[in-house]
Amino acid sequence: MRYYSLNRQAKTVDFRAATVAGQAPDGGLYFPETIPRFPAGFVEQLPQLASAEVAFTVLQPYVGPTIPAAELGRICEQTVSFPFPVVPVTGQISALELFHGPTLAFKDVGARFMSRCLGYFSRHETQPVTVLVATSGDTGGAVASGFLGVPGVEVVILYPTGRVSPVQEQQLTALGQNIRALEVQGNFDDCQRLVKQAFRDPELMARRRFTSANSINVARWLPQQVYYCYGVAQALAATHQPPVVAVPSGNFGNLCAGLLAYVSGLPVAHFLAACNANAAVPAYLTSGQYAARPAVPTLSNAMDVGDPSNFGRILELFRHEYPVIRDLLSGYSVSDAETSATIRRVHQQTGYLLDPHGAVAFFALEDYLSQRPEARGIFLETAHPVKFPAAVEPATGQPVPVPAELQALLRQPKHSTLLPPEYEALRAYLLETA
Repeated sequence: MRYYSLNRQAKTVDFRAATVAGQAPDGGLYFPETIPRFPAGFVEQLPQLASAEVAFTVLQPYVGPTIPAAELGRICEQTVSFPFPVVPVTGQISALELFHGPTLAFKDVGARFMSRCLGYFSRHETQPVTVLVATSGDTGGAVASGFLGVPGVEVVILYPTGRVSPVQEQQLTALGQNIRALEVQGNFDDCQRLVKQAFRDPELMARRRFTSANSINVARWLPQQVYYCYGVAQALAATHQPPVVAVPSGNFGNLCAGLLAYVSGLPVAHFLAACNANAAVPAYLTSGQYAARPAVPTLSNAMDVGDPSNFGRILELFRHEYPVIRDLLSGYSVSDAETSATIRRVHQQTGYLLDPHGAVAFFALEDYLSQRPEARGIFLETAHPVKFPAAVEPATGQPVPVPAELQALLRQPKHSTLLPPEYEALRAYLLETA
């Protein structure tokens, strides 16, 4: 498997080079030259296959010979070593729960896979690798956990001050060791812009070996396909029909991975891009014209992205054919008021507790299915509600119980460096600490 840059001004590379570089030297995102099809009988066998076997089958064509099969098998086992249950919420709707990993968020899958791949690739290197990552909430915590204590790897996380939840901030700032947190006085788009500028800085790149752990990195993006396989397999076993899948969408790596699995042969009836007020993609799906927008803060803060970088991969996957994309994908923009009301109503009626991102997806799915009584759907519940008390507790009137594994972390002191949203400040920090 070779990967090319979406900007088409860089040479093609293998999986190892794409993972270590993170972003192509021309500033583009890497994309696979071919989309593999699932092996014959794979979808039918999904309910009987072990989670690690599913992950290996999906990911091996993308990895190719860069990691030996036995080592890739071990990486897959470690990546998906926690459950991915599909939990019924209503007669038509079930939740694919992705928060049973170490940081209680779906990004544990991509971060664990990437950290182990990068650790394998770096095992004989003498110069440390710096993982430079921007986060709107859960990416940073998952990356910090995945790379904590990995020899030869330093992690530098940029996050927007005041725009992540208290639990998310602790997961970014309280681990120490090889994890450093930079608190940027701006929004997520500022953080992402600074990271992209760093990757285009020749002097900085000469001083440090950089890679990114955002979903722009193929090793973070591609493994997200596997839990769509788990979710659809469970849905097919229960209903015997391909489900509608609603995905909380911010930077669009998650949804893009689901679409990739669909193109490879996973049966899905329809996809919903469930967004908050940051609705550049729903607007595109209505008009056929894409335009970036300034990000606005919402209750579902991890989706506060005005110019999602992975949307370019979705366009590439379908050769920029708007009618094809529109037929497969519908967009929703859900307000904070609708999000809060959904958390409250679903909890009162079913006892199920949504996080705000899952609530956005539930709202979209419920609306879509209201005109299709014969259809069934699953939504991705991407994070544990405890990570978003400011959104969840006012809606339910009850505190969210704190899982035991979080209690010790919440008592640790915070360590972060405050930065203005200016590239020279980041550059100076990275040069001083090189």
